[in-house]
Amino acid sequence: MAKDDKTTDEAAPAKGSKKKLIMIIAVVLAALIGGGAGGYLMFKPNSAAAEKEPEPTPGTVVVLDAITINLADGHYLKLKLSLQATTDAAEEPDGSKALDIAIDLYSNRKESELLTNEARERSKAELKEKIVKAYTEEKTKLIMDVYFTTFVIQ
Repeated sequence: MAKDDKTTDEAAPAKGSKKKLIMIIAVVLAALIGGGAGGYLMFKPNSAAAEKEPEPTPGTVVVLDAITINLADGHYLKLKLSLQATTDAAEEPDGSKALDIAIDLYSNRKESELLTNEARERSKAELKEKIVKAYTEEKTKLIMDVYFTTFVIQ
């Protein structure tokens, strides 16, 4: 009988440790599941970004006539642009708006503001933004890019 008492005493702690082990596993699993759900909610794609309008597809390229723009200090800029239309444009866009925007943007600028590649790219990005905005009708982009085919400062 003494032997049986010893067996029951050893079995009791074993049951208790199994319960602890099961509780620990349950807590760890709950933490992993909760952390996974929290991580998903935190890092899931933004629904506003997911609903972003698709990029327009390129259509025809409209080549505009070269223009000469007066810069500051008696210098001139000879500029020739091409506009990348989208397939949403029903007809070839009139370039007069784009040329007017370019004249407004570059008139009376200093030569030094346009000589470096970095400055030219920065001004081109500004020009593109203004032209795309001017040629957007009811959230439909008619122009998607602007190309400089001639950019000469004298």
